Amino acid sequence: MALGVRLGLPQPLAVRLSRLRTPERIQDFVNSLRWNLEGAGPTARSVAVALRHGEAHCVEAAFIAACGLWLAGEPPLLMDMGAARGDVDHVVALFRRHGCWGAISKSHSPFLRYRDPIYRSLRELSLSFFPQYVKKRRKTLRTYSVSFDLRRVDPGLWVTHPGFCHTVVDSLTAARHFTILPPGGDRSLRPIDEIEARSNLLRDPGGRATSGA
Repeated sequence: MALGVRLGLPQPLAVRLSRLRTPERIQDFVNSLRWNLEGAGPTARSVAVALRHGEAHCVEAAFIAACGLWLAGEPPLLMDMGAARGDVDHVVALFRRHGCWGAISKSHSPFLRYRDPIYRSLRELSLSFFPQYVKKRRKTLRTYSVSFDLRRVDPGLWVTHPGFCHTVVDSLTAARHFTILPPGGDRSLRPIDEIEARSNLLRDPGGRATSGA
């Protein structure tokens, strides 16, 4: 809790996050938040603002998860995944167990959520999202970033910032990214089939029909 207060969180919010302690509990917590439908326009809310609203979309949930990991004694790491064909990027919070990577993730899609820590590299982890990262039945995931350590950023820019967290979002976008597909690989991708497409219509309890991230 003391670290949370030092980061600028009000004590009740610091206590709330500090009690989560494990990636599994943090994932359950971000799942419990309503999906932020951005009714008044695009948002990238800080941890404090998202928690006050009780809702978050993927990057906002990633901020919350990273902060929870930091309070639990782990580095607050994010990874950005870039999409093509007009689809949206997806951001996850990273953690490691026994040398392997896992991810905490909030998404409309039932297939773009939590990843157990079994992946030996960030490439392996990002590839686990590839098959169902789709828009209009086309697979759209194209890049993944290096791990981005939020300890490099003033907490006032992502833990307590009152508005759109432009600095962190821009830094994630500008971070080094690696291409997933080989040259010309786009042409050989098979669209998902009817059953896969129907499964992607499952609904988040707090949101709308799934699409992209």
